[in-house]
Amino acid sequence: MPPLSASIAVILGLQVIYTDLYARRAPNRGLLAAAMAGILTMLVLPSASTGLADAMAGLLLGLVLLLPFHLIGWMGAGDVKLFSVLGLLLGGSALLPLWIIASLLAGVHATAWIAAKNRVFPDFIANYPPAIRAYRFVNESELSRKMKASRKGRRGIPYAAYLGVATLLVVFTGISHG
Repeated sequence: MPPLSASIAVILGLQVIYTDLYARRAPNRGLLAAAMAGILTMLVLPSASTGLADAMAGLLLGLVLLLPFHLIGWMGAGDVKLFSVLGLLLGGSALLPLWIIASLLAGVHATAWIAAKNRVFPDFIANYPPAIRAYRFVNESELSRKMKASRKGRRGIPYAAYLGVATLLVVFTGISHG
């Protein structure tokens, strides 16, 4: 994986982890900046990118794969745009591992959320004083209030954040090329 385009992807991944967890957003400015940096890298330093053909294939494949989930309301537009930009930066071969890792993380999140909502956790965990204190700290803190306000009612699983985590794993382990 070319180091410069991978570095751009890592920076984007870190930014999206923060913004999606905090505000449930994948900001267009960050996505556009990363895409422009990736395109500029391709034009100025072709050896530092995946190559124009692979980058464009990754961009289009990312869009085609996730757009249906957005159209049926299962995913936000930012998730789709992020996946497409990651395809541009890392190439089409990175998309399958990114998708699998992010979807597994989202699946664990959804399972835990459903279990908590349906009170599946045993009483000794639900009534365990450290767990109660942690719950109160997270839900009653000033940070929690600020996060809720910044989300403006947006809810759901932070799939973009999980794509960010997947990006870090793919880049630093070389999963897509090995």
